[in-house]
Amino acid sequence: MAPDKPWLKFYGDVPTTIDYPHVTMYEALMRTVARCPDAPAFDFFGTTATYRQFADAIDGCADALAAMGLNQGDRMTIAMPTCPQAVICFYAVNKLGGVASMIHPLSTATEIEFYLTLSRSRFALTLDAFYGKFRQIRGNTGLEKLILARIPDYLGWLKRLGFNLTKGRKIPAVPEDPMVVWWKAMMAASHAPAGKGSAGFEDLAVILYSGGTTGKPKGIMLSNRNFICEGMQVSAWGKLTEGDSILAILPVFHGFGLGVCINAAFMGGARSILVPQFTPETVAKLIRAKRPNFIVGVPTLFEALNRDPLFQKTDLSCIKAAFSGADTLPRCVKDRFEAVVHQRGSRSQLREGYGLTEAVTAIMAMPMTEYRENSVGIPFPDMSAKIVRSGTTETLLAGEEGEICLNGPAVMMGYLDQPEETAKTLQTHPDGRVWLHTGDIGTMDADGFFYFRLREKRMIKSSGMNVYPAQVEEQLYKHPEVLDACVIGVPDAKQVERVKAFVVLKDPDKAGPELEKTLIDFCRRDLILWSCPREIEFRTELPLTLVGKVAFAQLAAEEREKMGDAADVCRE
Repeated sequence: MAPDKPWLKFYGDVPTTIDYPHVTMYEALMRTVARCPDAPAFDFFGTTATYRQFADAIDGCADALAAMGLNQGDRMTIAMPTCPQAVICFYAVNKLGGVASMIHPLSTATEIEFYLTLSRSRFALTLDAFYGKFRQIRGNTGLEKLILARIPDYLGWLKRLGFNLTKGRKIPAVPEDPMVVWWKAMMAASHAPAGKGSAGFEDLAVILYSGGTTGKPKGIMLSNRNFICEGMQVSAWGKLTEGDSILAILPVFHGFGLGVCINAAFMGGARSILVPQFTPETVAKLIRAKRPNFIVGVPTLFEALNRDPLFQKTDLSCIKAAFSGADTLPRCVKDRFEAVVHQRGSRSQLREGYGLTEAVTAIMAMPMTEYRENSVGIPFPDMSAKIVRSGTTETLLAGEEGEICLNGPAVMMGYLDQPEETAKTLQTHPDGRVWLHTGDIGTMDADGFFYFRLREKRMIKSSGMNVYPAQVEEQLYKHPEVLDACVIGVPDAKQVERVKAFVVLKDPDKAGPELEKTLIDFCRRDLILWSCPREIEFRTELPLTLVGKVAFAQLAAEEREKMGDAADVCRE
């Protein structure tokens, strides 16, 4: 056992190291296709595809993209929910040696313009419902072709009819536009076969986004190596193989959803059950009908299931394992979930994990044979982790609190066009290895189990999604009535945290519900919904630290004291 990896003795039959193929994600997926061509690859509300059919669709999409002019190194923005078009296009872009830039389909027009410009995307894929936002800003970007998909593209006739009679009726008609290519027509047309690009294992393949502490999101550059290694690590940890299925509730623009629910499933030959929009009722019905073996999500997802009457009545004996990540798992949520699944026929536990987009997503989790109270587990095969004294590269002893640092094949290439930020985050330590400084504070015990304590950087986790206060504050400062602003997360039973803003006005007499609504709407104009304040409290001044900065921690403490018992998300 390696002295710097005391956790290896808890691996059981999980391999301590993995032989990774030095190929692209597309080529790794084709290895799975060759191994189990007739196994189901995905299921989308009853529309299924075997791995062979999946491969054919990817190749057809790649042919069409190549015919449009997508070349080696070109960037393509994918702004889609978790659905077949998004997944097929993701691997098709990879086949051609392109780079997939993954963004939330509900991004505002302002955000879309920023992402298209930063990634230098010439192509984009989104739903017809979001055409208007792309049309609004295309003149300010290098966008040349916009592929539009419809949710009913992959639905059976009955579900397609139902969609068109309900949600589909609300979608505005798309006018004639030479920039637009329709997915269904594109996939039905014949194109010249496109060969594989020359991109390799170490080359840039994906750009994901993380909000910046200065208010601007950062593009996280991830290689084929990062995704293949992380995917195979997750697959080995959960023993995902042909015949298994995973519920892909988490979105494809999120590293957790893309890396675990999609790519890791395909690395192992499992079936990914695609869920474009989460509601407890939808997921409960899918669990009942599709009987997935693995459920992976954020704490709010599990709490929503805990409260759903249908879930409480469903046969859950199919569930082998459930993992929670992206936020701290309240013990009450874990206990409630396990009580339901144990009552309904499964002996699985809800286990916590840890990861961040700078390492694709999950890179450690609780072993299947072990449990430690409040621990986020131990690192996956080939990943290393340690605790260092904050602001240094000095490794601390077991039990000492400091910054969590990571090393291994899942660690990102760096931040797009931000060499200084990259240098701060990826640092060479005295051991000669490059370590990712996560900005998260934690400890490691003598056995190598890690414990997350808090985030060193200001960040709010709302329903498992990252919210960066600086980004929200920057938006508030743009409003002519705002003199000063501070944004914090306050405890919330459903979201774990919700966004609250404290605002000082230039004219205090204007404070009131009407201006509160105006400011919230002003945020929603340029920020995605979950980043916007749910409430605004007007103050005549904000508390300051000794060095003159806004004391956001004091505001948070005041809020918790004011909420009293309501601040405890485990209370009913």
